[in-house]
Amino acid sequence: MSGWCTIESDPGVFTELISSVGVKGVQVEELYDLDLDSLDRLKPVYGLIFLFKWQDEPDSRPISPDAPVYFARQVVQNACATQAILNILLNRNELDIGSQLSQFKEFTKDLPSDFRGEQIGQCEDIRVAHNSFARPEPFVFDEKRSKDDEDEDAFHFIGYVPLDGQVYELDGLKRGPIALGACDNQNWLPVAKAAIESRIARYTAKEIRFNLLALVQNRQEVYQKRLTDLNPRKEKIQQQLIKLSNNSGDVEMQSADDDLPATVEDCQSTLSLIDEEQRQLDQDINSEKKKFENWKTENIRRKHNYIPLIFNLLQSLARNDKLKPLSE
Repeated sequence: MSGWCTIESDPGVFTELISSVGVKGVQVEELYDLDLDSLDRLKPVYGLIFLFKWQDEPDSRPISPDAPVYFARQVVQNACATQAILNILLNRNELDIGSQLSQFKEFTKDLPSDFRGEQIGQCEDIRVAHNSFARPEPFVFDEKRSKDDEDEDAFHFIGYVPLDGQVYELDGLKRGPIALGACDNQNWLPVAKAAIESRIARYTAKEIRFNLLALVQNRQEVYQKRLTDLNPRKEKIQQQLIKLSNNSGDVEMQSADDDLPATVEDCQSTLSLIDEEQRQLDQDINSEKKKFENWKTENIRRKHNYIPLIFNLLQSLARNDKLKPLSE
């Protein structure tokens, strides 16, 4: 396959795609609303990807051609999902994007944005990773496909990312990035939220085909770090509890460390809360592991070609005179 296929907007698909090009410690989560509390629970959020029905409309917002942003224009058909992901990943310097993307970024950093888009289209590793999610098709009729493509609605992916105190909209169909507003790089989501809500508001109330996804730190790593960070605190409180139990009348010892509970009861209560938090984190880690297992299974099914099985099943039913009764 020399071209680029359309791929499903799915967190499991995008997470595997990101991993397959060498990026570590990043996963994609689907968002069902723009509630900031929901977004905050996923921090750190490296970027947002928004899918919407494309419509030709004027856009008076100025382009920021000199912004310190890695931006690649989309010059390859059907590549907008992968392009939106790459435009985010290549702007987050704290991420481990692997040797492949690091070399690609270094090679293309001084190129114009349209040339960067050309290089994405010519990068075999990226194209293969993208096309690994192509749906198996037994027959392709060019004339029918062309007519179907004209009749079908076109959907488009764009990215949102913070950089150097600004939030940028990265739309591969534009000439460059669009600066949306100033932000603290740790609290940039309200600016992106406002831009997405403004875009949604331009559609009729009947249009509900939107999809919002967040590129976030691997949740298992987040929960495991929190779990690990609790251990020293827990050990200190356990030691404090022993001291207080052995020196119940020593008021000075009880208040020697303002960071620790000052009474036996407070120590026991705090330890109980820590135990509960550890149990919850263990459950969260297990839930994430199960989710990744489900994503792996779903992606195997997406990539598997079931057509030979169906053909053989139909042939077997026909040979045994069972096909015709099923169709009547």
